[in-house]
Amino acid sequence: MQSAINVLQWLLPFEWMQYHFMQNALLGVIMVCPLFGLMGTMVVNNRMAFFSDAIGHSALTGIALGVLLGMRDPLGAMIAFSILLALGISLIKQSARSSPDTIIGVFSSTAVALGIVILSRGGGFARYANFLIGDLLSIQQREILLLLGLLAAVLIFWLFFFNGLLMVSINSTLARSRGARVQALEIAFGLLLALVVTVCIQWVGILIISSLLVLPAAAARNLASNMRQYHVWSLLIALVSGVSGLILSYYWDTASGATIVLCAAVVFFLTVLGRSLQRG
Repeated sequence: MQSAINVLQWLLPFEWMQYHFMQNALLGVIMVCPLFGLMGTMVVNNRMAFFSDAIGHSALTGIALGVLLGMRDPLGAMIAFSILLALGISLIKQSARSSPDTIIGVFSSTAVALGIVILSRGGGFARYANFLIGDLLSIQQREILLLLGLLAAVLIFWLFFFNGLLMVSINSTLARSRGARVQALEIAFGLLLALVVTVCIQWVGILIISSLLVLPAAAARNLASNMRQYHVWSLLIALVSGVSGLILSYYWDTASGATIVLCAAVVFFLTVLGRSLQRG
């Protein structure tokens, strides 16, 4: 870990890199942003922005369950609940007559309401307000290693299942005709997305985590002409937004997660403007 920090200090010889919390935060950004850049491409392709938002909001209920169980760190309860929620949404939308958006909305609103009711009992909700905006500067080295393991898991998943996921995102009927197990792929991706979102919520924040998934991929779609370029652009935009947002949040004294999202939004609007000028 120290060798990586030494390399970053050599590449970025600035005053803020002397602080231990900024070193950890930068390593966290380098882990988190590729995760979101990669996962976001399939989220945008499959129109799952609302799904990822629902998973993010369900973290409140996970925190509440952790509190009820007397857990010092509610991460385990958050992961367990988000995985159950993702599984429930995936299974029910296959058989219910309502539209997927309606089903996701029902699950999301119920989970949020339940979490707020439990956490607000006795006026204790303020203690968990930091989960709403996140705190990337609080990340520790053991958590960076957790993110590294999660990034490795996502890369392995992409290596084995990307072609099937891409086919499903284009046409599920065609995917079935080619032998793809559509429901299994959708459930597996939903569970992986739930895991990524839930683990990263404490540093990014419940209110904006879905935006960090969607914006880099949405901007990349305006620049890419094929799938490889789409992924490369999404990863680059996520990384550039992450690093620049972290640096700006240090100088502006603002929430790092929200500042990163604003940087990604600026890039998105610039790509929209550039595309419009190119067409004109």
